[in-house]
Amino acid sequence: MASSAPRQRVGNLPVEVSSFVDRREEVAETKRLLSATRLLTLTGVGGVGKTRLALRVAADLRRAFANGVWLVELAALQDPDLVVDTVVEAFGIQDQSTRGQLAVLIHYLQGRQLLLVLDNCEHLTSSCAALVDTLLRAAAGLRVLATSRQVLDTDGERAWQVPPLPAPDPELPLPPGATARYPALALFAERATARGFAITADDQEPVARICHRLEGIPLAIELAAVRLRVLRPEQILERLDDRFELLTAGNRTALPRHQTLRAAIEWSFDLCTREEQLLWARASVFADGFDLAAAEEVCAGDGLAVGEILGLMTGLADKSVLICEEHADKMRYRLLDTIRQFGCERLREAGEQEGVRRRHRDWYLRLAEGAEAEWFSPHQATWFARMRLEHANMRAALDFCLTEPGEIRTGLRMAAALWFYWSACGFPSEGRHWLDRALALDTEPTREGVRARWANGWIALQQGHIADGESMLEECRTLARQWGDPSTMAHATHRLGFAALLRGDLSRAVALLEESLARFQSLGELNSLVIMARVGLAAAHVHQGDLDHAVVLCEEARAVCEGHGEQWARSYALYYLAYAEWGRGETRKAAAHARESLRIKRTFHDIVGIVLVVDLLAWTAVAEGMGEQAARLLGMAHQLWSTVGLPRLGSEKWNTPHATCEAQARRALGNAAFEAAFQHGTELSLDEALDCALGEKRKSSSPAPGQKDTSPTPLTRRERQVAELVAEGLSNKDIAARLVIAQRTAEGHVQRILTKLGLTSRAQIAAWAVEHRET
Repeated sequence: MASSAPRQRVGNLPVEVSSFVDRREEVAETKRLLSATRLLTLTGVGGVGKTRLALRVAADLRRAFANGVWLVELAALQDPDLVVDTVVEAFGIQDQSTRGQLAVLIHYLQGRQLLLVLDNCEHLTSSCAALVDTLLRAAAGLRVLATSRQVLDTDGERAWQVPPLPAPDPELPLPPGATARYPALALFAERATARGFAITADDQEPVARICHRLEGIPLAIELAAVRLRVLRPEQILERLDDRFELLTAGNRTALPRHQTLRAAIEWSFDLCTREEQLLWARASVFADGFDLAAAEEVCAGDGLAVGEILGLMTGLADKSVLICEEHADKMRYRLLDTIRQFGCERLREAGEQEGVRRRHRDWYLRLAEGAEAEWFSPHQATWFARMRLEHANMRAALDFCLTEPGEIRTGLRMAAALWFYWSACGFPSEGRHWLDRALALDTEPTREGVRARWANGWIALQQGHIADGESMLEECRTLARQWGDPSTMAHATHRLGFAALLRGDLSRAVALLEESLARFQSLGELNSLVIMARVGLAAAHVHQGDLDHAVVLCEEARAVCEGHGEQWARSYALYYLAYAEWGRGETRKAAAHARESLRIKRTFHDIVGIVLVVDLLAWTAVAEGMGEQAARLLGMAHQLWSTVGLPRLGSEKWNTPHATCEAQARRALGNAAFEAAFQHGTELSLDEALDCALGEKRKSSSPAPGQKDTSPTPLTRRERQVAELVAEGLSNKDIAARLVIAQRTAEGHVQRILTKLGLTSRAQIAAWAVEHRET
């Protein structure tokens, strides 16, 4: 059988949305060092520009790596045990196999040539070092560029300290063209211009002194430039001088650059109002982005009224402390990592950290339980997108529960409430991670623990850990019987029926699934998992050959889903309906149902469901005389099954028709043509494979290399202007000033651009503008 071959991929580097000052020497040196070592770590103080330098070098080297350049951002990650999961997620690997995530990652990297950029490793050095050492030994085509405030200290590592931007000596006369000669001055001037302040000849000397006092650290310079809204350069210089002298006198053992950066941030902190300072500190508990509702719930109280939060966030955004990003129809906010860490220190000093982290946890617990309650509704896709945005914050909330004394039961409750996210949205391995950790700390049987066990058992079965899943589910049934808990009994019985289905014990599967449905009915319980119990029963009848009964069950399940707007369980009802119709010889009906199922599964990245459907579409294709399409689909399925780990779930009910399909396609095409089509299928990316399976062709978002994009745009001339200004990094307020229009008008243009292009953020608008920019 043909094997999968590596395919060139472009990577996932973000588009630069602000100017990159000239650091040609640093870029050249980084490239030179990276050419001589497989692991290069860029070190230096926070704010010195390690990340920007790494991204610029990575972007320049894209063509040198056949399989692209990939960025893994670690700043928001706190749990060292999830470093591997985070890297797997960055690559977009969809794997629900029984293999560990490290084995999955090694398998993926072997035979590929790519550059991996690990950004912000300093708080995870041990885990990053162990992972990099393992990957470099296993994958010969891999190179790693890391950024960290300290070296990883692993074999073969080459470390290079990123220098600050050169700044002029204030004791010497400024040479002609000083701004162009000194990158520190150029950065200050560019950021000042973005704020509407033009640097005059009279300003050059105090600006040069500011950059010297800030030791050329980009973050400090940018914070200083922000103050030009309210202070003259001379005033900024005076404040910096006082602040630095005080800090140096207070802690002479600290590195000068650490003193300088801390002083710059403290100075920025002191320029905030007391209420803004309080919000800054409290907002530091968010591990990543957050919305206004979250900020009001987590940060208000004890000196901050809910009604003040929006105004204070606006003030922090104006001071460039808070970054604003558009996601669909909502604004989200985040703190740069250095700014966030400073806020964490202030929160600890105020003695508020535990209380604010608990409010943060409570907010995300309610969010998780709200999402679970609405999962059986028309809002599934919306919740999927929302939970992906909140992933880092969910991790932080769970980490609080598992590390703070007395919080374990709440952690069990939260991890179990997220069962739909772990199992339906592509994160079973992480779900097991949190549930296993929480259950290990739950020393006595509890209601929360029982629910966590059936959630964990369900995910274990999806991964193929049948024995583990059955053990947890039997324990749930025992406790449910002892406690008289009929809901837990119904759920555990359903999962055990699914386990029997996987084992091929169809009579037991039917008995357990029918029992679970009777229990659900007596309780009046109806949700996605109840529908899955009915679908599981249909699957058992399909495999027993009772196709008519299976069709009835699937149609009933589909009707219930459609009546409630449910999509995920509906996709499985459609799949088994397609399987049954294929068994009855209705191949066109089967293919139509399968494609409808696949479109839904694509929304939720349900890889097990996707590969089941792709396999079935191959069976229908060969039955319709489309041997080449069948061979291509079999190749796609082969590649996808390698990430699931248990091809066709190990069942003869899938293996037999698969083997028959392959034999028929080979006879129709001949071995050579079959292998060619099969190989082509293995080389497709997931999106390309899904397009092929669905018979669709999505328009490429960018032209071929070396070609100008001449495709028509749906934007008006004014909207294209606005898109270009977004790409320059301008806010709506700045765009309004540049175009001499009202801010509300600018906001309307941005929203129409998002709608017309089907985008969700300003960063995506910037990427689109760059790709479609006219020469």
